[in-house]
Amino acid sequence: MTFHIRLFAGLADELGRPSIDITLTRDPGEKSVTVQDLLDEIGKRFPGARSLLAHCFLAKNHAYADPGELVTESDELALIPPVSGGSGEEPQPEDEVPGISRYVLTRNPIEPAEVLHKVTHSDCGATLAFIGTTREHTHGVRTVLLEYEAYEPMAVSVMESIGAELEARWPGCRCAITHRLGPVEIGESSLVIAVSTPHRADCYEASRYAIERVKQILPVWKKEIGEDGSEWKGYVSPSGGREWNPLDLPDDGKR
Repeated sequence: MTFHIRLFAGLADELGRPSIDITLTRDPGEKSVTVQDLLDEIGKRFPGARSLLAHCFLAKNHAYADPGELVTESDELALIPPVSGGSGEEPQPEDEVPGISRYVLTRNPIEPAEVLHKVTHSDCGATLAFIGTTREHTHGVRTVLLEYEAYEPMAVSVMESIGAELEARWPGCRCAITHRLGPVEIGESSLVIAVSTPHRADCYEASRYAIERVKQILPVWKKEIGEDGSEWKGYVSPSGGREWNPLDLPDDGKR
């Protein structure tokens, strides 16, 4: 059984390729293969990358998969390294990746007012927009440019799922997310999240929740290009010290 697995960002750089093929030989009585079986085999094949692989999760058909979940050769598989705190042929968007129009990946400059307009309606009593922009200095180091890469079809699905989470947790909530791909200059917007709710307090809570979920689970990676070189940036827990786990649910008392 041979499994084709896509790679992204720093993991693709580390292994020097955009994808890998893993062949597993099973005994006659062991026909099934789990996510953990694949992860174990990848670790054996690439021992020099084990420290990075230990922080990666496997995605199956555009969703994060549990270690015990079964996989088949026909599944679309990708190995997802820690994300940035920000079907058929792979889309190369000039403007938008096909999908629900409120959830967009784009290589063009983002117009925040357009994203905000998508959540504005007659029953919303409060509307907020979060705008993430490229800053020039981080801890005294000058950034020249940011570059964003995404597992594009999965990213659209994940944005949709975040919107569904918000609607389930805050009735009447509406969300729109636009994320920039490719190079983003200093001062330009890389992410706009717009949220509307019937009431003000819910709007603040829902907006913050959406921001943290995007940082935690959206398969988008950021490369910081500075005067002294470049570096892929990964997820950092807001609580400090927790390992990245996209299968975790926020511990906010809401389910």
